[in-house]
Amino acid sequence: MEQREKQTIRPNYGILSILMIGAFISFLNNTLLNIALPSIMKDLDINTSTVQWLTTGFMLVNGIMIPTTAFLIQKYSVRRLFLSAMTLFLIGTIIAGYTSFFPILLGGRMLQASGSAIMMPLLMNVMLVSFPIEKRGAAMGVFGLILMAAPAIGPTLSGWIIEHYDWRMLFHFVTPIALVILLVGFFLLKDKKEKVDIKLDFISLILSSIGFGGILYGFSSAGDKGWDDPQVYLTIIIGVISLITFILRQRKLELPMLNFGVFKYPMFALSSSISMVLNMAMFSGMLLLPIYVQTIRGITPFDAGLMMLPGALVMALMSPITGRLFDKFGGKVLALTGLTITTITTYLFSTLTFDTTYTFLMALHAVRMFGISMVMMPVSTNGLNQLPARFYPHGTAMNNTLNQVSGAIGTALLVTIMSNRTESSLATLTAEAKEKMTGQPTQEALAQMQQQIGFQAMIDGINFAFFISAFIAAVALILAFFIKRSKQAEDPMGKQPSEKKAVTKLAEN
Repeated sequence: MEQREKQTIRPNYGILSILMIGAFISFLNNTLLNIALPSIMKDLDINTSTVQWLTTGFMLVNGIMIPTTAFLIQKYSVRRLFLSAMTLFLIGTIIAGYTSFFPILLGGRMLQASGSAIMMPLLMNVMLVSFPIEKRGAAMGVFGLILMAAPAIGPTLSGWIIEHYDWRMLFHFVTPIALVILLVGFFLLKDKKEKVDIKLDFISLILSSIGFGGILYGFSSAGDKGWDDPQVYLTIIIGVISLITFILRQRKLELPMLNFGVFKYPMFALSSSISMVLNMAMFSGMLLLPIYVQTIRGITPFDAGLMMLPGALVMALMSPITGRLFDKFGGKVLALTGLTITTITTYLFSTLTFDTTYTFLMALHAVRMFGISMVMMPVSTNGLNQLPARFYPHGTAMNNTLNQVSGAIGTALLVTIMSNRTESSLATLTAEAKEKMTGQPTQEALAQMQQQIGFQAMIDGINFAFFISAFIAAVALILAFFIKRSKQAEDPMGKQPSEKKAVTKLAEN
């Protein structure tokens, strides 16, 4: 029986190709926007704490939507989910491309996010059931190469578009591509899935939305409102209580919306912890570096994107290599090496000055991306490999949810740290400048001095945020010492027809 089941599970490269192209364009869209944030801040007259919502708002919707994907993957076919995801993504892209109001822009981004939230877990799940465990590292490596091509070309392409056109062109550029992918999926993907009799527990959905949404909203608001604002700490408290209630409810349900039983498998629990911690550290470079090079150093958007290109290329090219190395050596050696590099390079980013050279920034970013490329996919795959097959939808949904939550918390936390440090440095530097001041400076000299002090305070804030980020990366490094090579665990409750049928049918789809 087991042999016959293995023979039926063969990779459907047509479905995989369409799903990967869809995931690629959603990844590309996200990386296009990072370089554009300073331009959007200037055009819409908003500050850093507000513009970060284009990133954290995207993650907020992902954090709310992704827990439902385990249910959606079991209930509906690949075709239906793909077409729904691409339609939502396309509508959000069109809305974002035709607005001059930040709330509407944010709404468009959130619609895009609702599509991406379905796309990534769906693709990951199809990958897991399509390849045997001994070939999964190489398969995930190729998957990573394709997806990492997006951040490789995204920043440079974004910089070129912003220099020659309005930032809205970033969305207009993506719209026709997304439309073509939607049409290709509509005509080529076939619906083979049998009806699976499972129902969504709406109480769980509400608790999950309030739980993940409250925590993410609270942390994301802290950068603008401060930690002592009731809107911040009350939403976090409500979110934590709702999340605890959600977890307790899942343990009682026969078919939970999101099965927390995946954490009974130690390597999965460890890999999730490492990925969460690294995600918090990783977003410092994605958010803080473009602000530093464009706002403080005056580097053009195109040159800023070009500066990040080697790092993205390294990450993309390393993906299939680390996949094969993972199949051969396991995840521990790769994780320890990659996290050591990541921690050191992140610390070096905390020493930025007005005179830090463009070449140094480019090289350091490339080495940092090299380190991260050795960690993310191997650690995640090692954890998923320990799960029984029926837990794959829950494992991928859990990983994606935690990655979004940790990324949003990390972004909000680091922006808050940067903002608070910038304000305190500004006050200190201003007081020192007044003490040293002799005579009555001209209005022009005073304005120039204030600008210089403002930039220096911002550098201090960015450096301190990178320093905290290096400390966070060091925590992931310590956790990596406990990694062991995973073997698929036996399923103690294997006779669960609904879930088992769902997984088998997904493999055939």
